[in-house]
Amino acid sequence: MSKTTADSKCLSPHIALIPSAGMGHLLPFLRIASMLLSRNCTVTLITAKPIVSAAESTHISAFLSQHPQVKHVEFQTIQSHNPTADDPFFLQYESITLSAHLLYPLLSSSSPPFSAIFADFIVASSITPMAAELGIPSYIICTTSIKFFCLIAYLPVLVTDPAKLGNSSTELIIPGLTPFPVSSVPPPFKNPNHLFTRCLVLNAKEFSKAKGIIVNSVDFLEKETLEEIKNGGVLENSLPSFLPIGPLASFEIRKDKGDYMSWLDNQPEESVVYVSFGSRTAISRDQIREVSKGLERSGHRFLWVVKSTTIDKEDKDELKDLLGGSFLERTMNKGMAVKGWVSQEEILAHPSIGAFVSHCGWNSVIEAARQGVPMVAWPQHGDQRVNAEIVEKAGLGIWERNWGWSYEADLVCGEEIGEKIREVMEDEKLRDKAKKVWEEARKATKIGGKSEKVLKELLELLQ
Repeated sequence: MSKTTADSKCLSPHIALIPSAGMGHLLPFLRIASMLLSRNCTVTLITAKPIVSAAESTHISAFLSQHPQVKHVEFQTIQSHNPTADDPFFLQYESITLSAHLLYPLLSSSSPPFSAIFADFIVASSITPMAAELGIPSYIICTTSIKFFCLIAYLPVLVTDPAKLGNSSTELIIPGLTPFPVSSVPPPFKNPNHLFTRCLVLNAKEFSKAKGIIVNSVDFLEKETLEEIKNGGVLENSLPSFLPIGPLASFEIRKDKGDYMSWLDNQPEESVVYVSFGSRTAISRDQIREVSKGLERSGHRFLWVVKSTTIDKEDKDELKDLLGGSFLERTMNKGMAVKGWVSQEEILAHPSIGAFVSHCGWNSVIEAARQGVPMVAWPQHGDQRVNAEIVEKAGLGIWERNWGWSYEADLVCGEEIGEKIREVMEDEKLRDKAKKVWEEARKATKIGGKSEKVLKELLELLQ
């Protein structure tokens, strides 16, 4: 045992948290930090700058204001200027990787010393070997589903054999797992030279060296995958243990109650469909218009978070420009459209919410599960088709497989959207299934529940 680790055991555990970029990666870290603080751990939050989105900056500032005992360290990244990438988040992932060596002095000289490092899987290639050199246990934070994480772990093999994802293939076979539909594999994974794919391959090669993989998931959502892992043979047992500690309790910034919450207060119980495609999904203007048609056709009340750009700071369009003034006038008594960041879990917990039209980002899936809100799964990119299948199998919602990725040319027409909204809003059996998911979520996190036991065992290891 290193002196650093031995000394740290004399104190309460001191955990370094290192997220990557994007709200989908930051929020799980803030939730884990809140959980650690509630269990008398010391927390240091390490973030890269500059930060890509305004929402990230706002949430970090609010978190630190609410938790002044947290030490916050920023490090200046070496900016990537990769000409092949146009996604600012992909560029930020590369910048963090290029700059991670700057963290060595901090990690090696902290007082009190670190008991462990919890690092985003996007930075595993830099942080995991550094932690090993310093004798500090390192854990990977998986911000997606366990099943999709296994796909990422298989990428180093996959990129050496592109035929596995060829046009003639319908299923991808990963050792020990139920086959993946090739249609659910993100298109960048089919190009070994894509910046995102190269980044993930580099990180996946370090997964096996971590002490464990902490994931905001729970067995009732991913029962099939967890059983396959337990039975052995998944990726030839090359991965460390998965530690499902979800669904994590929310961390939301404290601010004045939004107009949308006051509006929800005045709506009947389970009468409103909530529509949001996440913090970084840009929906085309044409598709936005079709969504508006679908909401009208559904006949149901709605709360819609409208977003037309990948980065929130660049979203300058007015709602009237995106939706048309006539739509806003026609629906003013039945719906509400908003722009900017909203408190999603507070919305999902509101009794007036009856359904959730979602891109199926993993945080959104977990938040819907925590509240038992049935979903219309509409995956847009990345891990979201894999997540949508999990939603469907768990009984949390429905998934229309014919609806394409966000960057594909075909539009989903308003008539289809309206039909799916009506199906979820009016299907009592589906609503009952979603409520059972909510019951399982409560069981998992209460004292003695499966996720609570995993968390307790993890913290005991860090003492």
